[in-house]
Amino acid sequence: MTGHDGTTTVGQLPAPTQGQSRVPAALTRLVWLLWIATLGVLALELRGGGGWELSGVVAVDGLTAVMWVTVTFFSGIVHSYSRRYMAGSRTIDGFFARVFAFTLVVMLLVAADSLLLFAVAWLVMGLVMADLIGLNEGWSQAQAAASLARRSFLASTGSLAVAFGTLWWHTGTTTVSGTASAVGAASTTVVLAAAGALVLAAMIQSALVPFQGWLLSSMTAPTPASALMHAGFVNAGGILLVRFAPVVTVDPAAMLAIVLVGATSALLGKLLKTVQPDVKGKLGCSTVGQMGFMIMQAGLGFFGAAIAHLILHGFYKAYQFLTAGSRVDHESPTKQRSDGSVGALGVAVIGLTALAGGALFAALTGKGAKLDSGLLLTMLVVLTVMHAAREVVAEAAVPAVIRYGAVPAVALPALAVYAAVFRAIEGLLAGLPAVGQPAELTAIHGLVAAAFLVTYLAIGTGVYRRSTRLYVALLNAAQPAADTLLTAPEEYNEY
Repeated sequence: MTGHDGTTTVGQLPAPTQGQSRVPAALTRLVWLLWIATLGVLALELRGGGGWELSGVVAVDGLTAVMWVTVTFFSGIVHSYSRRYMAGSRTIDGFFARVFAFTLVVMLLVAADSLLLFAVAWLVMGLVMADLIGLNEGWSQAQAAASLARRSFLASTGSLAVAFGTLWWHTGTTTVSGTASAVGAASTTVVLAAAGALVLAAMIQSALVPFQGWLLSSMTAPTPASALMHAGFVNAGGILLVRFAPVVTVDPAAMLAIVLVGATSALLGKLLKTVQPDVKGKLGCSTVGQMGFMIMQAGLGFFGAAIAHLILHGFYKAYQFLTAGSRVDHESPTKQRSDGSVGALGVAVIGLTALAGGALFAALTGKGAKLDSGLLLTMLVVLTVMHAAREVVAEAAVPAVIRYGAVPAVALPALAVYAAVFRAIEGLLAGLPAVGQPAELTAIHGLVAAAFLVTYLAIGTGVYRRSTRLYVALLNAAQPAADTLLTAPEEYNEY
């Protein structure tokens, strides 16, 4: 890399030894101890013995408990993985210090009851993540990516400050818990202004369109930091909307706006992924889409589904980033690939599996059985199963018996697990205000459903590829910032 003046080493990096810094090992053990402790907190919460608080400062409830367990577990995985990944790096102690500090700040964020404490934790969380993105000080592209991320996070914090300032000025509330009763005394205009600022802060932090640039430019971060970012940091938008559900649910128009911004990112993220040539780029666009799904679920009134989604997506995305290197194909360019056709039997398997998945989800969760936004949620489950099933069935390299038999055998149990997590999270959030009411169906919801159906069919059939204009537009939207790109070998080849 340009500016790198360390000793050139060719070959395998050394494994951690007793002669090296003890910081990585100590922090790794500490974060796993934190995880064990949070399991105890969650167990107490499930038994109804939780609910600790320091009045006006922090409060431990069901959301806090489940997020503590999730955050410390992901952090433990990243710490353990990084001991080998960062071995031999001069920045290893700084990296571990930042990752551990990030863990503590997120734990503080999800427990904060003071608006000021919440805002400070939100700001520090972003600044620490920006430092991880620009960890390599001698790499100009990394510093440019960190600068872009830092500006984005400061803008997000500014929007959050506007929301909190508006609430405080017009209601006098200084706590998260106090907003539930305080918003009833404020005018609708004031509440909508605060809700808009909250949604904007969530959009920036979760890299929703059109704020995906900082995330797609952040590939300069060490891979473990990327895993922590995509599995944890971007989920902050969902946490924000759940915590301030009493504000964003005051007016149905605000909920519709959340559905629209979430659906836009969900669909565009999926389309952007199709034009990305590299593994990490695809994962980044996938995160944009998945965060759109998360925000959309909150807009439908299913805050429990949003939390379940961010947890399960976190497990998936952390695994995908930490194994990104193994996904690089080592094969002849002439190897024959599937043309995407599935045949009549494949269409039948895909369709029946998707419908069975939707029916199973509705039966296990009770969503979709009434004329409300649960119908749209169930339809999204059907489309997701359909898309995943098609990818398996279209894989010609796999024997037909396995392809057709594995689809329902894997998809239906996976949906049962998702439904179980969904119900468990709903139970933990039951004590929170304004999180258990699904939105009423409107014509806008119908248009969103139609947009999902058309987009999924366009991607499945490949018809969208016929438009050169669309391809160029997607390619441009998926590009990182120009000053974060490596354009010459001497910029990254230190040998």
